[in-house]
Amino acid sequence: MNTPMNTERLSPLPVIHRPIGRAFDKAVLWLYAKLFALMLALFLCLPKRQRMSHNNGIAATGTLRIVDDARFPAHGFFAPGTVYPCRIRHASATFLDDAMNCIRSISIKFSHHHLRSPFDIEMNSGAVSLFWSAVSFLKFARLRQEQWGVEYQNYNRKYPDGLKGSQAAGRRHASSFHNVHYYCKTPFLFLGDDGIKRYAKYRVLPFDAEPETALETDPSEWDQCNQRVLPHETRGRNFLKYEYQDRVAREGAKYRMQIQTRQAQDDEDPEVFNNMVVWDEDAYPWQDLAVIDIDRTLDWKESLMTTFSVNNMPKTLGVLPAHSIYDYNSLNYLRAHSELARMARLFSYKLFGLPPPIPDNDNRNVSEWGE
Repeated sequence: MNTPMNTERLSPLPVIHRPIGRAFDKAVLWLYAKLFALMLALFLCLPKRQRMSHNNGIAATGTLRIVDDARFPAHGFFAPGTVYPCRIRHASATFLDDAMNCIRSISIKFSHHHLRSPFDIEMNSGAVSLFWSAVSFLKFARLRQEQWGVEYQNYNRKYPDGLKGSQAAGRRHASSFHNVHYYCKTPFLFLGDDGIKRYAKYRVLPFDAEPETALETDPSEWDQCNQRVLPHETRGRNFLKYEYQDRVAREGAKYRMQIQTRQAQDDEDPEVFNNMVVWDEDAYPWQDLAVIDIDRTLDWKESLMTTFSVNNMPKTLGVLPAHSIYDYNSLNYLRAHSELARMARLFSYKLFGLPPPIPDNDNRNVSEWGE
C-alpha cells in the first residue's frame, strides 16, 4: 500500500523573520545610540559644559612601556619594549567632592595629546559594573533621582545586581587615586599576530604590591544610596587631587597595566561578555602588559580638555559588535557612538569658556557647579 505523500510545506516566514528581526534590533540599537549622544550634547555637554560623568578629575602625563617579557599572546601594537607617550586622568564619579562615596577611575591615552591617540582605555574601581547593557544603563540613568548626595534607592531595590556593582565600586575612604585598583569590565577584541580571535579585559594596579585601600566592609543598601560626606569629615573637597599633585611632584606615580585574554569559541556563551561576571583568573590569568610612569600633573584646563574614546584603538583591539540594546556589548557600542557629545563639550568651552576649578569652600554633596 502506498503511503500518502505529505504535501504540507514548511512555512518560510520564520526563516524570513529571523534576519528581519536581527536587522530591526540593530537599527533600534543604532537609533538608541545616536539619540543618546544627541541628548547628551543638547542638554548636558553643550549648555552645562560637562562630561556625562567623572567631571571631578586631574590629568597627568608620563610614559608607558610595554613589558619586555610578555606572557600574553603577541600583538604588533603591544610589541615588547615599545614606549608610548602617555596621558592619564584620574576622576571621581559623579560628585564634585573627593570625600564622598564615589566610584574612582583612571583613563589612559597612549599619547600626550588631549584628543588624538592610537589607543585609549577607561577603567573604574570595582571588578564588576552597575549596569550591563544599553537598556540597563537607561534604567540606571532614569532611576538616579539624586538629591544632595542620596541617589539610586529605587534602582538598587529593583536591580540587586546593580547594587552589588555599586558596593564593589564605591571608594569612600580612598587615601589616594594611586592605590585603587581599576578595571575595564566589558571585554574588547584581541586579534593577535597568530590570527586567533580572542577577547581581552584590562586593569591597572599600583606598580608595587600595595593592598587596595578604601574597600567597604559589608556595606548596606543605604550605605550605597547615601554617598554624602560623613559627619565630622575633616578631609577637604579636593583632597585626592591635592594628594596626587604632591605625590607626583615628590616621587612620581607608577602603575602596572595588565591584560586578561581568552580565546573566542564558535558557540560562545553570551555571559563571557557580561561585565557583571568576573573571568576565572586560574583559567584566564592576568598578565603584565605595560608599566606606566607619571612624572607631571596637568592644570585644570588640560584636565578639562583631555577626552577619551573607545574609537581610539587599532581595529584588532577594538569594540566588539553588538546586535541589540540588550546585548552586553551594547555598552561599548554606546560609548563608540558618543563622539557628538564629546565634541559638543569641547565646543562649549569655545562658546562659554571653561568651567571654573572646583572650589575648596563651596557646597558639598553636589554634582554640578553652583548647586
